[in-house]
Amino acid sequence: MTASAAPRLLRPRALAPGDLVVIAALSGPLPAAHEPNVERTAAVLERMGFRARRSPLLAAGRRHWWSAAAPAEIAAELNALLRDPEVRAIVASDGGQTVLGYLDLIDVEAITADPKPILGYSDISLLHLVLHARTGLVGFHADMAVPGFGGSWPCAPAARQAQLEGLYAGLLTGTGAIGALPTGPSWECWRPGRAEGPLIGGVINRIVLAQATPFALPLERFDGAVLFWEEMGGLASHVWSYLQVLRHSGVLDRIAGMVVGVPREIGGLEPGASPTLREIVLDVLGGRDIPVLGNVDFGHAGPNLPMPVGIRAGLDAQRRTLALLEPAVGPRQPLPAALN
Repeated sequence: MTASAAPRLLRPRALAPGDLVVIAALSGPLPAAHEPNVERTAAVLERMGFRARRSPLLAAGRRHWWSAAAPAEIAAELNALLRDPEVRAIVASDGGQTVLGYLDLIDVEAITADPKPILGYSDISLLHLVLHARTGLVGFHADMAVPGFGGSWPCAPAARQAQLEGLYAGLLTGTGAIGALPTGPSWECWRPGRAEGPLIGGVINRIVLAQATPFALPLERFDGAVLFWEEMGGLASHVWSYLQVLRHSGVLDRIAGMVVGVPREIGGLEPGASPTLREIVLDVLGGRDIPVLGNVDFGHAGPNLPMPVGIRAGLDAQRRTLALLEPAVGPRQPLPAALN
């Protein structure tokens, strides 16, 4: 795909009070111990003013190997949700290791006909990147049911929960720019400077995997982008290697800025260990003079600040600010006749 053939930004339709949001098994299974997390997620969505329902495949104890179901089954259910005009948004239940198995089975025509917010991170990063590449869809790299809304959110202070609920509700329903995201105490300036460009990113290992598929984002789509990434598990040397892949592929030569999420459970990054994540990032960047904001609270460390893929963002690393400069959703419009 050339730059001229790249799809235009496709914003989902804004949600309204009473709209149906479905919690769906888009990757891993639901352990019985995490059933309460799904119930808590439904309660959060209802407090935001939406109706909540779970998809049929999201049943505690149901599994196929490491997945909630076989990839073709998950794709069939996802496609049914994409085609159902009553469903206005989809929240992933969890991450996992399944999305690669059904990237080629997704009904992209249903997405372009009726774009809907899909929320999730981890393995769902692949979904966001590939659907953005194929259709221009804004992907909501944001919290999921089990580790997010029903997991890390209840552990957060009440004021933080209320702040997140307002932020997510505004992002899904408002057609104005959110502006500055709430700054956290962990945020660090790793290299000063300012940048403005579309947010592109996700879990770094999934970014690398997505670029190895036929549905990869063309390199031109990284021109002037603010690359955001985080990682969970593995080793510090793995992160260094993923960044080297992005260097070799030319991605790091095209981006305007970088935002790095709080790492989680990465061997070799324990307190006192060397190198630090900052040192790894700056080592691979070398002389590239781009701003880097580190330890931002999105990703597996949770709770997640939403990072809508494709939306223009403003980054000031020295001031430790990150702002969403465009709305993530578009005006509500009548559905095409074929979907009514």
